[in-house]
Amino acid sequence: MKKKKQAKKKIEKQPQTLSAIVYLAGGCFWGTEHFFKQVRGVIKAQSGFVNGHTPNPTYKQVSTGTTGYAECVALTYDPTILSFKKILTLFFKTIDPTSLNKQGDDVGTQYRTGIYYIDTQQQQIAQNALKRLAKSYTQPIVVECEPFRAFYPVESWQNDYLDKFPNAECHIAPDVLANAKMANPIRLSGKRHSIRKMRKKL
Repeated sequence: MKKKKQAKKKIEKQPQTLSAIVYLAGGCFWGTEHFFKQVRGVIKAQSGFVNGHTPNPTYKQVSTGTTGYAECVALTYDPTILSFKKILTLFFKTIDPTSLNKQGDDVGTQYRTGIYYIDTQQQQIAQNALKRLAKSYTQPIVVECEPFRAFYPVESWQNDYLDKFPNAECHIAPDVLANAKMANPIRLSGKRHSIRKMRKKL
């Protein structure tokens, strides 16, 4: 007897999600992480420490202000949904860009603000964004704009901190945090048709 050939199952390839990464220091990372992980287009928001000189720093070590690190959030995002320029616009809404080594009640070099670029394209966009931002202030802008050197994730107990403790203090204004989900809304494309035109087609 001839063996029946088994039909091969067609495996559909899932579309790959494009991703890019940027490192932002916006004071205490609890609020920066909580804000951006709600923004449409952000794939992951990982709190940690950026551009210091101590290998594998702990939160306790960074809190001394002697490690050179800044509290930071590594943002992985889909650039087809959320542009780097838009990210910076939102980032500036979460910080006081004229406050040196201080955001809200948090004081120290670890709470400095900064954009740490990974290539020349990010560098140019960041520098241009800071120049535009400066036009809205009389005081000098003190947001660092430097090349990325190193990043270490924070200990796991610090992740999703404001989800675990929603009443914890945060330097970001409550209304800014509350509007994070609508910070990058879906834009509907195509022509709008009036009800009258629609009825004529029926």
